[in-house]
Amino acid sequence: MATMIEENGPSSHEQPEVSSSSQARQKLEGLLNKNMRIRMTDGRTLVGLFLCTDRDCNVILGSAQEFLKSTDTFSQGEPRVLGLAMIPGHHVVSIEVEADSLDDTQGFGGNH
Repeated sequence: MATMIEENGPSSHEQPEVSSSSQARQKLEGLLNKNMRIRMTDGRTLVGLFLCTDRDCNVILGSAQEFLKSTDTFSQGEPRVLGLAMIPGHHVVSIEVEADSLDDTQGFGGNH
């Protein structure tokens, strides 16, 4: 069972409703270490593990691979291995979680 740690100390149990920012944070935390596909404004696509983001929507991907824009929609060509990559938020067009990544709910055997 997950233990929730709050930044401002323990929460009072009198609040009947969870704030939307807390819900958004929980959703983002649930996506950590999932494979993401990020399309960028210049047509490139990066695929890698979602490691972190910030308030400016910059994204850090681990084990990232870059796919160049192709004229043929079915062939993406050979990927270029980048490793750790930072994508500025203003270059992000779309972010998708890869389906096989959602099936791995336990990761490396850790309890959530």
